[in-house]
Amino acid sequence: MSFPTIVSHAVQRWVGVTTLFATAILAQPCDMSTVRAAGKDAPIAICPDNPHYLLWRGRPTVLVTSGEHYGAVLNLDFDFAAYLEALAADGLNHTRTFSGTYREIPSSFGITDNPLAPKPNRYIAPWARSTQPGYFDGGNKFDLKRWDENYFRRLRGFLTTAKKHGVVVEFNLFCPFYNDDLWNANPMNVANNINGIGTCPHEEVYTLKHADLTEVQTGFVRKVVTELKDFDNLYYEVCNEPYFGGVTEEWQWKIVDVIAETEASLGVKHLVSMNIANGSKKVERLHPAVKILNFHYCVPPVAVADNYHWNVVIGENETGFRGKDDLLYRTEGWAFMLAGGGLYNNLDYSFTPDHPRGDLADYRSPGGGSPALRKQLAILKRFLEDLNFVRMQPDASVVHAVQPKFTAYVLAEHGKAYALYLHTPIPHQVKDLTQVRRIGAKVDVELKVPDGLYTVIWTDTKSGRQSEEQQVASKDGILRLQTPLFDDDIAATVRAAGAR
Repeated sequence: MSFPTIVSHAVQRWVGVTTLFATAILAQPCDMSTVRAAGKDAPIAICPDNPHYLLWRGRPTVLVTSGEHYGAVLNLDFDFAAYLEALAADGLNHTRTFSGTYREIPSSFGITDNPLAPKPNRYIAPWARSTQPGYFDGGNKFDLKRWDENYFRRLRGFLTTAKKHGVVVEFNLFCPFYNDDLWNANPMNVANNINGIGTCPHEEVYTLKHADLTEVQTGFVRKVVTELKDFDNLYYEVCNEPYFGGVTEEWQWKIVDVIAETEASLGVKHLVSMNIANGSKKVERLHPAVKILNFHYCVPPVAVADNYHWNVVIGENETGFRGKDDLLYRTEGWAFMLAGGGLYNNLDYSFTPDHPRGDLADYRSPGGGSPALRKQLAILKRFLEDLNFVRMQPDASVVHAVQPKFTAYVLAEHGKAYALYLHTPIPHQVKDLTQVRRIGAKVDVELKVPDGLYTVIWTDTKSGRQSEEQQVASKDGILRLQTPLFDDDIAATVRAAGAR
């Protein structure tokens, strides 16, 4: 029986991606001589044999996590040791943190016990406090010409603890000011420092228009890059959401140049990320030192297809504003990674200073996160790690038919292995999840693969339980599969018999 082909708009956007990615890159897994040359203590890097993925500690790597709201270092009330231990215990390997050049206030964005909004006198920044009172919420103003060594001690402690737990840190250097309230709380605002620096509106802070501000910013970058030069579990993001608050591309490129020049003088090299857009945007030009493109709120994950041709890692490093249910962010993560993404970071509001292990359940923040979701995302991470994903690439053309209608994603090593993910169609914004949930579903799938015998294992994305291995033959270029009963979403690995 032939079923009508039903593939989501998101999948259609990445049909043909295979023509954009050189087949030679996928010919072999990461060459071990390259790995040995890099050294076991080398910083996380681009995998030399598939630049859409990472190489860390001698292994091709994907980063998957559900992390706190970025205040683990700058908020002195946040127990980062307990937090990182919880991430590792849940089987996750990534976190994102802000540097402290930006902070929020309790009223920001309706976030319950926001880690980025420290209580008075519990905010620590890279710059030392002066002896002059008058900072925004109490305590002394900042001296932008002196460093706070307690801050750098805490930062190094955070990186050291993350390294011990196998967690890679995205260190976000800057963030725009979304409104005057946030600029009024910032040390770079002239009202909060003793240096007379920062006499401008918040839209001009990251523009190169004010030499004194630029000097403060580039000085911080040189300092922090020097302080963190020896950490292997680190990459830098230039600026969170630079598409707000007047941030210019020229300023961003200047910061990348400073990172690259400083690291060249130190004899080290860490990856650099740029945050490109909410949703998706086609990158028109890319700084040669930037090897990670990060996006927010990627539903559907068209950002991957839109930028796959750049041959860099494409990540989704912030989620939210869709509701609280785990289903939303589990399916978002699976879809993004099976569309060819290299990292996924759910913004997890169950982590707060009072709940550093991520067990706050009754928050009212604009997103989701829970202990259960973190365990489910660890299943995604293990699923990918069980694949030879370095040899794989997204290819929607493999999906010939799906009945009844489910959204489908495929990673393929043609003729050898396929990773399939199905989820009930969910719009970016959904008012009533009961209207889209599919409980006790059974789906028929047709895949276009070479004739032969294939082994199939289905994975429950909620529990991690796997079906017994089935053997199914492809005939006339079509492999017909039927899922077991499942709720909402399911994944499968399909391998040619004898393939590894």
